[in-house]
This record gives sequence, C-alpha cells and structure tokens, in this order.
Amino acid sequence: MKQFLNIAFLLGVTLTYAQTALYNSGNLRVHSTGQMGFHTDLVNNGTFDANQGLVGFYGVAPIRVSGAFPTQFQDMEIMVANGLLLDTPMGVTNNANFIDGDIITPKNIIDVYFEFMDDAFFTGENDLAKVNGFAAVSNKQFFSFPVGDEDQLRPLVMDSDRTNELARCAYFFENPSNPTSLPERFDIDDKVRDIGGISSNEFWVLQGSVPSTVTISWNPRSNLTALATLPEDLVVVGYNIAARQWVVLGNTAFGGDIQQGFITSEKFLPNDFAAITFGTVPLPTDTFAVNNPTLGNYFLSPDGDGINDFLVIEGMEASPNNSLRIFNRFGQMVYEKFNYTNEFNGFSNLDNLVINREIGLPEGVYFYLVTLDDLELEYQGFLFLNR
Repeated sequence: MKQFLNIAFLLGVTLTYAQTALYNSGNLRVHSTGQMGFHTDLVNNGTFDANQGLVGFYGVAPIRVSGAFPTQFQDMEIMVANGLLLDTPMGVTNNANFIDGDIITPKNIIDVYFEFMDDAFFTGENDLAKVNGFAAVSNKQFFSFPVGDEDQLRPLVMDSDRTNELARCAYFFENPSNPTSLPERFDIDDKVRDIGGISSNEFWVLQGSVPSTVTISWNPRSNLTALATLPEDLVVVGYNIAARQWVVLGNTAFGGDIQQGFITSEKFLPNDFAAITFGTVPLPTDTFAVNNPTLGNYFLSPDGDGINDFLVIEGMEASPNNSLRIFNRFGQMVYEKFNYTNEFNGFSNLDNLVINREIGLPEGVYFYLVTLDDLELEYQGFLFLNR
C-alpha cells in the first residue's frame, strides 16, 4: 500500500513528517512565504512548477525525485549527505544553495538534468556538494556549470555569442576511449594530425546550439604531466560527431602551471561535438626539434619585462635561408619575415587586413609556419599571444 507524507498547511508554512514518499498529483504549491522540507522521496505525477518560497532536501540517506513530470522551485537548499537523486528533470528559478551532498543525475540520460532557469544562480558548491551528472541552463549567455564527479568539483565555464535556449553539461572522470558511464566511445587515437596527445583521464560533455567558448581547468588528478611539460603546450580538443575524430578547439587564454591551471578554447558550436578535453599540438621529431624541445608551441607576452617579449626560435641560425609566417585564427597572414632572427614582438609587418597596426595584434592564438629552405625542413605550431 502506498504511504503518504502527512502535510499540514498553516500560514503558508508546510510541515512534513517522513514516511515512505510524498506522492504529488498536482495539488501542492509553495507560496511566497512558504517553506517545505523533504526528508523522503518525492514522486511527482502532477504540476509542481509554480512554486515560490523555499524548498529543502535534508537527511543522510539518499532522496529520490521521480514521477511523470519535472519539478521546479524558486529557492532550494540541498543537504542530503548521500545525494539527491533525480529520475526526472528539476529546475530552480532563483537560488540553489549547495550545503552537503550532490545532486545526482544519470550520466547516460542527457534529458534528465538539474536546470538553472533564467536568472537562477547557485551558492556553496564544493567537492562535496555539486551536480554529479547533467546540469542545464536556459536563457543564459554566460554560465559556470557546477559539475563534477563523486570526488571533485570540475566546473566548465561557457561564454556564448547570445543567450542559450537550453545548454547542458556533465563531467566524466573516465577515459574517453572507454567511458564506463556512456555507451559511446571517443577513441583518443582517432584524431587529426594537428593533435599530439589527448587526455585519457577526463572529459566534459556540453550540448548547446549557440557558438561558444569554454574554459576548463586541470589539477594534479588530471595528470597532464603525462601530456605536456608546459601549460602553453595544451589546447582544448573536441570529438567531432560528423568526422568521428578529435579536432583542435584551440587556446585563446590559459593560466597556472602544468600541475594546476585553466585554458579557454576558441569559439565552436557545442552541438557539433560529443566530448571536450585537453590535448597537445605535436612536437617535430627530427634533429632540429630534438635540439629545440620547445619547438611546437610558444608563449609571447610583449610587455617589456624582458621575459617572452620576442618570439625566440633557437637554432634557426643553422639555416640562414629561413622564413617565418604567422597567421591568425581566420587563416589571414599577419606577419612574414625572411631570414628571421627573433624580431617578432606581437606587431604585424603587413598592410593586408591589419587594422591599427601600431597597437599590436590582439591577444589570442596564432598559427606559425617555419621553413628552413637550405635544410629542406618545415615546421608548424601555435603561438599564444598575451598582452
């Protein structure tokens, strides 16, 4: 026999007494001064989406929310040590306060998510309180998804060209080539030639229909020392659904060191990609590269402090008959120099398509091409310009 919560309404305050579950068939509503506390499961088989006031979920044992219809609250607080489990979508219109325990959604069902609607925000997120599964946003342009796995908060920041009708994100501390939570496989060996290595430790899934950049971070658990020695060697990579391979999503900004830091991609359409993670651009492997292990990616910060003010490519003097060409992310050449001797400091020397040359090239990622004609060698890589 089904058991119900005993509910008493008094001056807009709801008191609940825990039994097996609260079954709602559409007769409940929390008013503006009301408060409702759940210490048991919620089965929602009716409209429960015009709520105001505060709704909280409390206890040590897991609390499960299920039923035929989504739930929606104005203000929420989550204090469920072993997790608030969602079998149906849940939304918040104002504030979600993470106190203790995760909001957990099935990672293999993207249509079940915890949604931050319109002007909604969150507080208190940490390693022990976050969304372990899919978080979603509606009518937002910029958002930091408070996602992670059971052990760590691993947010993804999305910055879109315009507001998203709906965007969803989840984090996976799993090998993309053989994830345990998804039926899909994103083999890290299936990649374009511009990619050297790809992380086998973690990835994010992001869906959205608006061009966006993403910022993701790493920490010691990410083990990026297995991929690179410097943070400027890293790029964001994505598994392209149509091409069924990993491609470069770029690096427009980064910070930190190889143990802990962040990186921002170039703009891309999230719906075109099934997974996002860290990659590197390959280093050349011939004699010139062996003698110059930094060849491949360069970091330039021409601020006059004497550090990384000029693009210095050591060893190019071995081929006096050389050339350097630099291209922006649109493929337009912005710098060209024959017999290059470390002169480039962030300013274009070309008239074509360069506006306000005197203020220097804008921050961002650039592609370079080096040719050593007398040695019949050619190299390419990325240059990250930071002002």
